[in-house]
Amino acid sequence: MADVDPAAPPVGASTAAAGVSPSSLSEAARENESGPRVEAVYPNPVADGDAGEYVLLSFPDRTAVGNWTLSDGETTVSLPNRTVSGVVVVAANVSAARRLRANASAPTHARANGSHGNDGSSTRIPGVTAAGLALSNGGERLVLARPNGTTADAVAYEDAPEGERYVDGAFRPLGATAHAPATTASVDARAFVTPDVAVPLAPIRNASTRISLAGYTFASERVADALERAADRGVDVRVLVDDAPVGGVTPRQVRVLEDLSDSGIAVRALGGRRARYDYHHAKYLVADDVAVVLTENWKPSGTGGHANRGWGVVLRDEATASALRDVFDSDWTGPDARPWTSVTTEAAAQSTRAANATYPTRIRSRNVTAERATVLVAPDNAERALTARLRNATDRVQVLQMTAARDGVLVRETVAAARRGVDVRILLSSAWYAREENQAVVDALTTIAERESLPLDARLVDPDGRFRKVHAKGIVVDDTVVLGSINWNDHSLRENREVAVVLHGDAVADYYADALARDWQGGTKTPIPTWLAVATAVAVLVVLAALARRIHFEN
Repeated sequence: MADVDPAAPPVGASTAAAGVSPSSLSEAARENESGPRVEAVYPNPVADGDAGEYVLLSFPDRTAVGNWTLSDGETTVSLPNRTVSGVVVVAANVSAARRLRANASAPTHARANGSHGNDGSSTRIPGVTAAGLALSNGGERLVLARPNGTTADAVAYEDAPEGERYVDGAFRPLGATAHAPATTASVDARAFVTPDVAVPLAPIRNASTRISLAGYTFASERVADALERAADRGVDVRVLVDDAPVGGVTPRQVRVLEDLSDSGIAVRALGGRRARYDYHHAKYLVADDVAVVLTENWKPSGTGGHANRGWGVVLRDEATASALRDVFDSDWTGPDARPWTSVTTEAAAQSTRAANATYPTRIRSRNVTAERATVLVAPDNAERALTARLRNATDRVQVLQMTAARDGVLVRETVAAARRGVDVRILLSSAWYAREENQAVVDALTTIAERESLPLDARLVDPDGRFRKVHAKGIVVDDTVVLGSINWNDHSLRENREVAVVLHGDAVADYYADALARDWQGGTKTPIPTWLAVATAVAVLVVLAALARRIHFEN
């Protein structure tokens, strides 16, 4: 089965994580940012009859809310005669609303970070029963009014997706996280590329306390064996995957994950009716105080070094490991996380043999020190961070990707960098399932570069026997490198759970830039048939022999 990553939203997919609703939103202007306001609206719960729908209101000062009203233009409900302060949940059925909020992961994450978040995430906030409150799934304008009838705040929304909450002008899934970029200075790293180097198992083998592995798919017996041995040593091992990857779950993955579960390892899958993201597409590992961040899936073609050109890094740093573990924990406890044994899997269209090819080690791993390492998470913070990185590029932007969307924000920012005079190279996969789409991107970029005389070059890679296909998601910008699970399309940035790491410093950036340069040169070559190569070599030897005889006689 091909490594086909989710590159475009499937029909009917939620746009929750994108930060926008499926249709245009018409949020009313906030009339008093510092006064009482509507913090969030949850009109379409995943529950029969929308039981538990609620509105979060914020009162900065102690306020007697008796005779305050909440209206949608058709129905007006009065708040009870109570004095409240801070954030309160208003619902016709407060108990049901509390149950829904308790199932969300955001409160757990917020408390762990010493914050209540921007929507009053704590489940212990006061509840106010407003009999008759009914929120429209199709959209409406809510007005919070004072006893004298003046408007304190107004919020408008349209077309509420199921299981999503309207906050700050956008629908977001209940339980969606809000991780900030986490940066650590001076991080020891081991940089490597596959298939030249199989993903190192030393972090798993050396773990003594806990291992958290996050993946899109997991079908590597090599890694599974190492995890089982770690569990046998008493290490707490957890594995988190997507419940419905593109193309279905292969019989091999089912078998490997069932074997892990049978051995006592906790395995969960993200997705289902409560899904916060379209896909759990992240690929990383945290073992005690060591982290591994990858562009590759946990399968022989990727982490086994048997097919894919990918990028990876081992980060020996407690703070970086802790930041990634926070991401893992918030997903592990999310409302959409279920035990693997309870997931009904959709079988893959076909079962294929695991990749088992071997390739030469031409690019060896290297121990380097990153001046800084920053953990990025999508949809929480990655788009803003990556666009800022590209906008600040001054020297080089070098991209190695499986695919790229011509109209995506990252491609647009890359072209903008070329227009500023930054040297840009984009190298895309030539695999059969991506060739036509990628060639169209290359042609479009080439046309722009030629028309505007830009320092921009794009091409498809020629593996030339060094690997089977490109699956990497990497970029070098000046003296930084970004690698992880983020594909170069807006869907990846806005709809999926993705994880990447930004490594700062010439030493680490140059390692991946040199690796990309080798693949770039391979892309310029036209494969030569073996018989022609042999014939050419023989002809050269004959010429050299004749020349040697001539030189000898003339001397």
